[in-house]
Amino acid sequence: MENSAQSERLPNLHESELFHARKNPAFRRIGLMGRAGKRSVTQSLVQIAQTINEMQLTLIMDVQTANLPTLDLTEIERVKIVKRGLIGEICDLVIVVGGDGSILHAAEALARYRVPVLGVNRGRLGFLADVKPDEAAFKLRQVLMGDYQLDHRFLLTMEIREGRRIIYEDMALNDVVLHAGKSVHMIDFQMKIDGHDVYRQHSDGLIVATPTGSTAYALSGGGPIIHPSMDAICLVPMHPHTLSSRPIVVSGNSEICIRIHEDNRTQPMVSADGKASVPLDQDQRLYIHKHPDKLTLLHPPGFDFYEACRTKLHWNVHAEEFSLDGDDDMIDEE
Repeated sequence: MENSAQSERLPNLHESELFHARKNPAFRRIGLMGRAGKRSVTQSLVQIAQTINEMQLTLIMDVQTANLPTLDLTEIERVKIVKRGLIGEICDLVIVVGGDGSILHAAEALARYRVPVLGVNRGRLGFLADVKPDEAAFKLRQVLMGDYQLDHRFLLTMEIREGRRIIYEDMALNDVVLHAGKSVHMIDFQMKIDGHDVYRQHSDGLIVATPTGSTAYALSGGGPIIHPSMDAICLVPMHPHTLSSRPIVVSGNSEICIRIHEDNRTQPMVSADGKASVPLDQDQRLYIHKHPDKLTLLHPPGFDFYEACRTKLHWNVHAEEFSLDGDDDMIDEE
C-alpha cells in the first residue's frame, strides 16, 4: 500500500481559497458513481457533489447514476453527465457511493484506466467502500488536498474454452465461483494448477478468490483471510465430500484449469463476482488466472486493514460471561 505524493500529471487548479496553500492539488476531475437507488445513497451523492463544487473542481457523473430515481440533479449546481464507459478515461479520481458490491460493479469499467477509486460505504461491511457517510465531506477534503493511501488490487480473468476457442470471458475482483446452480447434486470435477494434477473432487463447487475476495464468500466457506498486499489466489472447496479437502493458497501467477468429469450428473455453473451465471459443459474447460489490469483503491489517511477486520468482523467483541472479576486490576499490575 502506497502513501500519496502529489500527482505530477495534474499540475494546476482554479484559484480557490481552499487551495491557496497548495499549488499542485492531487485531483481536479472527480467522477461520482452510485449504484443503488436508496435515499441514503442519493443523500451522500448530493453531499459529495456539493463538496466538490465548493472546492471548484470539475464534477463528472455517469448516466446511470444521474438517472437514479431518487436523485434530484437540481440540488447539484455544476455537473457533467457522460457515458459510464468514459468516466474512467476522463477522471483523475472516481468516488463510488454504495456497498462493496457497488465497487465490484464499477471495477469492470474503471480497472483498465488505473483511475483511483474512493468508496463511501452505504452498504453493510464496507471492506472496499471504507469511508463512513458522516465523515465523507471531511475525508474527501483530506484526499483532494493530497493526503491519501493507494492500494492496488489484482483481478482475475475467467475463460470458458472449447478446444482453443474462448466462448465466454469475464473478470472478477473478488472471486470466480463454480457451483451447482439450483441442483442438490454435487459437482464432479478435476482441477489442474499450472498443468499439474491437483485433485478430482465431489463438492457443491469451488470458490477461486483474490486476497480482496478472501473476506467475502470465501471467508464464509472456511477460507483464510489473506492480506491485500499478498500476491496469492485462494481455492476454497464448497462442502466437499471428503474431510481432507481443504482450502489451498497458491501463487497469484498460477493458472487454474477445471474440467467437469464425465460421471458428473448435474449442470455446473460459473459466476464472476456474483454476476449472472453461465453453464460449464463437459467438453469445455474453465481457466482462471490473473487479469492484466488492477483496480487502484484510494483510502483516506489512517486506513488499516487489521483495524477494518477488527471492526467489521467483530474480532474485539468481548462476551461478559467469559470476563473475570478483577481483569482490570490484573492488567494494571502488568
